[in-house]
Amino acid sequence: MSILTTTAAIAATALVAAYGIGQITGPSISTEIEIAAPASVVWAELADSDAYAEWNPFVKHLSGDLEVGNRLNVTMQSEGNAPMDFTPEVLVADENEELRWVGRLGVKGIFDGEHYFILEETDRGTTVFRHGENFTGILGYPLLALIREDTLNGFLAMNAALKARVEEKV
Repeated sequence: MSILTTTAAIAATALVAAYGIGQITGPSISTEIEIAAPASVVWAELADSDAYAEWNPFVKHLSGDLEVGNRLNVTMQSEGNAPMDFTPEVLVADENEELRWVGRLGVKGIFDGEHYFILEETDRGTTVFRHGENFTGILGYPLLALIREDTLNGFLAMNAALKARVEEKV
């Protein structure tokens, strides 16, 4: 086997391994905030996507039916950055419990982001709001290294704005 053939085989194996590992695991961002309202009240605000422009500093626009399998039209923009439009697929839409979608950069396996909002009502009548994203794909680690701080700040800003909006209504 020539050196060129051996090098090509090693590179192809590494690429396939990286692709496979990137589909199973990858970097993630997770945030959490407690909101002084029941999960049903938090969900009502989260599901009212028509009002996002009024209060949401991160998800500037969201349209489409929150039903599993549907595509949404989403515009996200972290402070100081250009807006990003994409059309994720709804994976979970359990009223008062969880909203989850997956968006992709190009085709599956390049850079995929599974965005989630989980609402957990406490025995005190408050809601723990978990907001995050799990990234997979061959470019998961390198691209997230470039956007991690801005994305985290966007999540935190949205969480704080949601908390303020919900709590002023109860």
